[in-house]
Amino acid sequence: MTLALFLGILPWLLLGFFLAFGVKMPRPLPAAPGPGRDEAATTPPPFVRIIVPARNEAANIERCVRSLVAQRYPQFEVVVVDDGSTDGTGDLARAIDPGEAQRLLVVPGRPLPEGWFGKPWACTTGVEVPDDLKAAPPDLYLFTDADTEHAPDLLARGLAALAEDEAQGLSLIGRQELHTFGEKLAQPPIFALIGIRFRRLDRVVDGSRWWQAIANGQYILMTRERYRALGGHAAVRGEVVEDLRMAQELVRSGGRLTVRGAEDAFSTRMYTSLADVVNGWTKNLAIGARQAAGPLAPVAVAGIVAFLFLAWIMPPLVLVASLVPGAVPEEFRLWAGIATACTFAIWTGAYRQLGAPWWMGFLQPFGQAIVIFIFLRSAVRGKRKIEWKGRRYGTELQREGAPPAEPAEPAGLS
Repeated sequence: MTLALFLGILPWLLLGFFLAFGVKMPRPLPAAPGPGRDEAATTPPPFVRIIVPARNEAANIERCVRSLVAQRYPQFEVVVVDDGSTDGTGDLARAIDPGEAQRLLVVPGRPLPEGWFGKPWACTTGVEVPDDLKAAPPDLYLFTDADTEHAPDLLARGLAALAEDEAQGLSLIGRQELHTFGEKLAQPPIFALIGIRFRRLDRVVDGSRWWQAIANGQYILMTRERYRALGGHAAVRGEVVEDLRMAQELVRSGGRLTVRGAEDAFSTRMYTSLADVVNGWTKNLAIGARQAAGPLAPVAVAGIVAFLFLAWIMPPLVLVASLVPGAVPEEFRLWAGIATACTFAIWTGAYRQLGAPWWMGFLQPFGQAIVIFIFLRSAVRGKRKIEWKGRRYGTELQREGAPPAEPAEPAGLS
C-alpha cells in the first residue's frame, strides 16, 4: 500500500475507531431500591406526577398508560393531556384502570396561546392540574411521550439515579423500536448522529458551556423546585426542540442534569413508516442541530450534510462510477474499494446495534441520502413552516444556538 493510498483511507479508519470506542451509551440505571431500606421507614418517598401529552395517539396511548399505571412505586399519579385529539385518544385513556397510581386523570387540552408550540403547552396543562387533596403535592414531574413503554420498575430506578447523581433533572436513552423497512433504513443514521452528541454525558457540563447539555424528550424527570425555577415550560414555549432547550436552560441556570441508559426498561416507537420518519424529523432536525452546535450554529447543517456525503456516500458512489471504463482513474478505484469496505464494515455493526438487521449496513448510502434530504428539507422550512399532527406553526425564527428570552412564569406555577 502506498503512502498516498494509506492517507486516503486514513479518515475512514479513524472514523471506525472513533465510532467503535469513542461513542458510548450513558451509564445504565441502577437497580430498583429493594424493600426494607432503613430510610424508607422514616422518609416518605417523593410523590411523582407523570404527565403524558397526547395528540392523536390512539395507536399508542393504551400501551403507554398501562405501562405507567403498573409502576412498582408507592407515590405517583398519571395525567394524560388529550391535546385536541380527533381519533379517540382521550376515550381510550379514560377506559384504563388506574392500577398502582394514586389517580389517573385524562384532561382536555386548552386552546394554544400565541407563541407556544403544542407539546410545551400540553405539558404545562398537565402541570397546572389541581393537586389531589388526598395526597401530597408532587415533588417531581415526569414528562414522557405517548409512544413510549415503561418497565414496572423504571420510575423507581429513575428516582434512584436522580439521587445517586445528586441531580435535579434526569433524562433516559431507551431502546428505539424499528419495524418497517423504512424505519430500519433511515432511523439508525439519525440515531448515530444523536449518539455522537450524547457521548460526553458522563462529565459535568459547566454552566458557561450550557449549549453542550442535551436531553431526550421521551423521558424527562425533574424536581418541582427546579422546574419552577426555570419558569416551567414557558422557558421553552416557542421551541420546536423543547427537550434540548430545557436541558440547556437547566444547566445554564446552575442545575445538574444526568442522562442514563435504560434500554432494558424503556422503549419508544417514534414513527411507523418512512413517510412518518421524513415528516417527523423535518420539523426539528436542522433546528436541533443548530441549537446543539453552540458557536458553530451558523454552519452546523452545512457541515453535517457535507460530512454525511463525503464520509458515507462518496466512496461507494466513486466505486460504482469506476465500473464505467475510463470514468475513474485506477488509483481512485482502489481507494474507493477500500473506503467503501470500511463504510460497510462500520455500518453493518451500527445497524445491528441500533435495532436493524446487520445486512442493511450495505444499504447505508441510501439511508444517508434520506437523512441528507431531511436535513435540507428541515433547513429550508425552518421554524416558520412547521406542520405536525394537523397543526401548522408559523412563529418568528429565533436565532438558533442562543438562549431564549427570559420567560414569563405561567400562572399555575405561582
